[in-house]
Amino acid sequence: MENQDLPVQDNPAQGEESFAKLLDHFQARVNRFEKDQLVSGRIVRITEREILIELGAKSEGIVSNKDIEALPKDVRSSLKEGDEVFAYVLQPEDPNGNVVLSLSKAVSERDWRYVEELYERQEAIEVTIAGYNKGGLIVKIGRLRGFLPASQLSLSHQRMLGDENQPPEQRFHKLIGQKVMIKVIEVNRAQNRLVLSERAASKEARAYQRNRLLSSIEPGQVLEGVVSSIKEFGAFVDLGGADGMIHLTELSHSRVKHPSDVLKEGQRVNVKVLSVDRESGRIALSLKALEPDPWQDIAKRYKPGQLVEAEVVRMHSRHGVFVRIKGDEAIEGLIPFVELSEKPIASPREVLKEGQLVTLRVLKVDAEQRRIALSLRRVSRPEFADMDWRAEMAALEALQRESSSSRGVNAMAEAVEAEAGSESKAE
Repeated sequence: MENQDLPVQDNPAQGEESFAKLLDHFQARVNRFEKDQLVSGRIVRITEREILIELGAKSEGIVSNKDIEALPKDVRSSLKEGDEVFAYVLQPEDPNGNVVLSLSKAVSERDWRYVEELYERQEAIEVTIAGYNKGGLIVKIGRLRGFLPASQLSLSHQRMLGDENQPPEQRFHKLIGQKVMIKVIEVNRAQNRLVLSERAASKEARAYQRNRLLSSIEPGQVLEGVVSSIKEFGAFVDLGGADGMIHLTELSHSRVKHPSDVLKEGQRVNVKVLSVDRESGRIALSLKALEPDPWQDIAKRYKPGQLVEAEVVRMHSRHGVFVRIKGDEAIEGLIPFVELSEKPIASPREVLKEGQLVTLRVLKVDAEQRRIALSLRRVSRPEFADMDWRAEMAALEALQRESSSSRGVNAMAEAVEAEAGSESKAE
């Protein structure tokens, strides 16, 4: 039997090329894609009819013109060759051996997977309110539209909305553009339903807002807040993420017995930041710092030797009696013990009682130390008689001028009225 000659291969390179083709085909089968799979690749060519995407392992995918048209305009215009993109597998292999892909479905698929992960982990994220409808607000997460019902807003935002009977445009427009922390509370792809809640993320939102507030505020700033609670020692004000405290002494220039005499829970107030401790999170606030300081021009209003009316507010066995000047209640003065009486006394209560109105003489005014010293025993001293007489005359003249001015205004009004009456009769 004759030996059969083996086929002679004229070109060795041709064998290598055939082997490479077989290897590519084998790799393509090994790396076979599955329907509904989300894959990544690189755009290698964009034409009017299609987009060609390299998927690796010698595989390429085709995006049809119909799918390109389904893309949002901003996404479509931003695509360029060389971009890394996600794509959705519609068909693992067409008659030409290409993978049929969808970019439009990949966009929404990626967003759906993201919100599903948020739902599973119950993770809070910050989003921007983009619009509203009859029942609540619209929030965008990627390309998805989430619904934030009005009932799922935080208490502070619900207070901002006001009356439920108002039209949606009046209630919701003030929240458009605001950033809020939310959690996903319902995901339903089949019904294209994505429901969000700010209330569910209240803990995370408060922590986020608190950190942001503490990092941004500085002493001297004036902020708006809502009185959240009232204690014996002061009032707490919600500044939108963190509470600051107004101490009892910072509520008013006048003496305050209890914070509830000045503020009520839920009241909206402007406050001045006195200090910020970022480590402990303490914020000291003041209400009286925004009011005119009554001690600023005290020396212009009160002179030594002047007589004033005052109310006794409290007694001190060693220092004397503290009084509040009538008509200028923010100013408290002291009647030293020795200025209470010409006769020796053992207690201030021998001379005065709390709530009593008395006439006193000014001894000394110290605006810098915020002190005014008064005397009861010097009220009738003869050395002040001339000063008292001149003060009384000045007050009388002022009263007469005021009375004269009032009579002049009344006379003018009567003349105008009489003239109008004459014209009416003539007609």
